[in-house]
Amino acid sequence: MSEEAGAQEDEAPKKKSKLPMLLGLVLALVLGGGGFFAVYSGMILAPADSHAMAEEDEEMPEEEVLDLPKVAFVPLDPLVINLGSAAASRHLRFRAQLEVVPEFQDQVTDMLPRVLDVLNSYLRAVNVEDLEDPTSLIRLRAQMLRRVKIVTGEGRVKDLLIMEFVLN
Repeated sequence: MSEEAGAQEDEAPKKKSKLPMLLGLVLALVLGGGGFFAVYSGMILAPADSHAMAEEDEEMPEEEVLDLPKVAFVPLDPLVINLGSAAASRHLRFRAQLEVVPEFQDQVTDMLPRVLDVLNSYLRAVNVEDLEDPTSLIRLRAQMLRRVKIVTGEGRVKDLLIMEFVLN
């Protein structure tokens, strides 16, 4: 029996040390960090004339700044939409502004009751799953903008800016 026990001890593999692997990992992290710092700070792989370019930038005149296009914003009254009993969230709070051409601001303001009616009707008809999905907000916004443009007429409203879209 002692010969069998001796044979089993010889067959059992010896545990390898994890020290070389840990040293390799630490060395790789240190060298990687040092290389990153050297490249990021410009010690290596930087353009040879980087200091000359910085001085030239200071001497160059500023670029001409273009004026922003003329726009006006028409705020919409906040909407609170009841989502029904099937939804985990019971209400949707929605607030937006319309980006309009300044010449048509008064005309769009006169159409606000109709715009609010269209938005309220659309948001009540949307599935709750679509409202809860964060990726569908872009599609919902495009659909609402299309409906607003139909109500107000083409060329008056440029964009619909969503200020608040909260499910609670």
